[in-house]
Amino acid sequence: MENSDILNLEDVKLLVDDFYGKVRDNELLSPIFNGVIGEKWPIHLEKMYGFWQTILLDVQAYNGSPFLKHAKLPIEKEHFDTWINLFNETIDMHFTGVKADEAKWRAARMSEMFQYKLDYYKNNPAQPLI
Repeated sequence: MENSDILNLEDVKLLVDDFYGKVRDNELLSPIFNGVIGEKWPIHLEKMYGFWQTILLDVQAYNGSPFLKHAKLPIEKEHFDTWINLFNETIDMHFTGVKADEAKWRAARMSEMFQYKLDYYKNNPAQPLI
């Protein structure tokens, strides 16, 4: 069976559930994610459904500032590289098409932006506002 594009909420849920399943099992990422999220995975997954639905399907299902949630986490380039690799692997396993490519592109840009901001705040006494 050929993969289709990311077209609806069910596709977003498949992406998010499979991706975060891999994150939760990853020896580098799981201590950070599980340590912060703990038993609140269902709440986090619901937020991520809304986030990716907003990003990819142009449905206003998320509002917030994702960077602030990550600003104080002990994450480095290797964490972002692993995150992107797992994300792209998940996309490629289930989807193909314009939205699938957009999801990978947007995830890569978010990773770059988060890394840049984290590096900035590590070397600057200012605290992030947004």
